[in-house]
Amino acid sequence: MIKILIQADSRYPVNRKRIRQKIRQVLRNKGIKKQAELSVLIVGDRKMASLNSKYLKRKGTTDVLSFSLLEGKKIFPKEETLRLGDIVISYPQARKQAGQYNILVDKEIDRLVEHGLLHLLGVHH
Repeated sequence: MIKILIQADSRYPVNRKRIRQKIRQVLRNKGIKKQAELSVLIVGDRKMASLNSKYLKRKGTTDVLSFSLLEGKKIFPKEETLRLGDIVISYPQARKQAGQYNILVDKEIDRLVEHGLLHLLGVHH
């Protein structure tokens, strides 16, 4: 079972079912079959810029940030539930990038969710 908490302000229309499906697909593709927990937070640029500054010491906003609960640990701890962490997505950046790529915002959010989840799983670029 995968527990996914999705939090988004009402002004950011996100398809929660689609986000959950994307997360399940990525975990399945990575061969993760154990119980997992993670959260997805959809925010505006001010909040994203604040998080970017506080945790990465970078100015301005960004499209996605990941905060792993496994940082510095083995990627698959012996605990029954894999507690991955948090994915934070800037809705305004997702909307902007969707326009640049000429795709739907939902598709761009899928891409950002996957990118963030891969970081939580220890895959870095």
